[in-house]
Amino acid sequence: MARCYCHWRRVLFYMCTLCIFLALLLVYITVMLCTVMNKTSTSGTPVHGLDAVHFVAPGSYPKTFWDLHLHGDAFWNRLQRTIDNHFNPILCPNNTKRAFENGTFNESLLTQGFSKVINLDGTSRNLDQMPKQIQDFITHMQRRDYPALLQPDGVCGAGRKEEKEAPLLLLAIKSTEQNFLNRQAVRQTWGQAGWVAGPKRTGNGGEGGGEGGGYVRRVFLLGKGSAEELGGNALQMESKLYGDILQWDFKDTFFNLTLKDVLFWSWFKDSCSRTHFVFKGDDDVFVNTPKIMSYLRDQLKKPHKTLRDFMVGDVIAAAVPHRFSESKYFIPDSFYKGSYPMYAGGGGVVYSGLLAKRLHDISKRLTLFPIDDVYVGMCMVRLNAHPVHHDAFLTFDFSSKEEEEPCSYHTILLVHKRSPGEVVKLWAHVKKTQARCWDVPLRGKQKEEQTGRPSKVSLSKDTTV
Repeated sequence: MARCYCHWRRVLFYMCTLCIFLALLLVYITVMLCTVMNKTSTSGTPVHGLDAVHFVAPGSYPKTFWDLHLHGDAFWNRLQRTIDNHFNPILCPNNTKRAFENGTFNESLLTQGFSKVINLDGTSRNLDQMPKQIQDFITHMQRRDYPALLQPDGVCGAGRKEEKEAPLLLLAIKSTEQNFLNRQAVRQTWGQAGWVAGPKRTGNGGEGGGEGGGYVRRVFLLGKGSAEELGGNALQMESKLYGDILQWDFKDTFFNLTLKDVLFWSWFKDSCSRTHFVFKGDDDVFVNTPKIMSYLRDQLKKPHKTLRDFMVGDVIAAAVPHRFSESKYFIPDSFYKGSYPMYAGGGGVVYSGLLAKRLHDISKRLTLFPIDDVYVGMCMVRLNAHPVHHDAFLTFDFSSKEEEEPCSYHTILLVHKRSPGEVVKLWAHVKKTQARCWDVPLRGKQKEEQTGRPSKVSLSKDTTV
C-alpha cells in the first residue's frame, strides 16, 4: 500500500511540473507576441484611427513622438494624422509618387484636413474650452500664404555691396515693430553686414585681419503689430534707410513665431540659394560674430552630406509640454498629446543653407505648432536629422564667477537676454579685449579635447526659451 502511494505521488509531481513548465512557456510566447505586435504597430502594421489608417511604412519616417494611441483625441495629433495618411506610401501610393516627382505640396490638403477634424463630434465643444491664445492659433493654423509687406533691398538681405564670394552667413533675426532699439543695437554691434573677420591677433581691422571670416547678410523678421504699437510710417522709413526689414501681413504674437520660420524658409529658398549658413535668433541676444565666422569656416571643410543636416545650438532633450495654465508656453493636452522632440532653443541657432531648404520642403507635411523651437525640432525628426549641442550657446547665462573673467565673452558664440544698452557695452568690451583673447577656446572645446566626446545635450528645463 505504501509503495502504491509513493508511485502515485511521483506521477502527480511529474504532471504538476509539466503543467507549470507549459504555463510558463505559454506566458513567454504571449509576451513575445505582444512585443512584436507593439513594434509593428509603428513600423508596418495599420493602426485604425480617424476614418482611415495611420501607417508608418518601414524606412519612410522615424517613429513619431506624438501620441498615436487609439484613445488619443488631441486636436493637433488628429490633424497630423490626416496628413500622414495622405502621404503614406502604402495607403495612398499615387499621392506619394506624385509628391516626390513634382516636389510640390497641395496646400488645400491642410484646409481639407482641418475641416475634417473640426467637424468631428465634440471637437468644436472641446475647442471652446481651450485657452484663448490656443483658440486664436487654431483659427489660422492651416494658412501659410501671407504676403510680404516690406522686403529687404538686397536679394538676400542687407550687405550685398562689394561681395567677392558667396555669403558665409545670413543673420535672420526675429523682432517686433516696437523693438527699434533692439534692432539698432544689433546693427551697430554683432549684426553688422558686409565683410566680417574672424578673431584678430592684433587690433588691426580690414578683410585680412582675422582668423577666418566671410561676408554677412542681415534681415529682421517681423509680423504686424497691434494698433497701439503702430508708429505710422516709422517702420517703412526704417526699412528704406537700412534695407533689412522682412515683414509679413500676419499678427505678430508669440504663438505666430512659427509662421516666421516657415515663411522665412520659403523666402530663403527663393532669394538666398548661395548662402552657406543661417543664424536664426532673437533680437535680445548677444552674438560673438567673429568667433562664429571662424567656427563656420571650419564647418565648410566637412563633407557635403554632413552640411545637409547641420544645425548647432543649445540642444534640449526629454522636454514635455507645459501643462500649467499660467505659463507662457502652456499647451493643453486637448490640443497636443505626446512628448517634444529634441530641439535647439535658447534664442539662437545656426544651420546650413542646405538644411534651410530641406526644412522648407518638409514643413509642408507637418502641421504648424505654437512653439517655434519645438516645431523646428519636429521638422528635424521628419528629416531624420539631429541638432548638435554646443556649450558655447548659452541659453541660461553664465555663472556669476565665470562672467567676471576677462575673456569670458570670447568663449561663447551666443548668450541670451541682453538689453540694447548691454549689447553695445559688451561689443565694445569684446573688441577691446580681442587681441588679448583671440586664441581662447570656445566653451566645451577643452572638455571635448580631453574626453574625445562632444558635450551632452541639456535635459528638459522648467521653461522653454
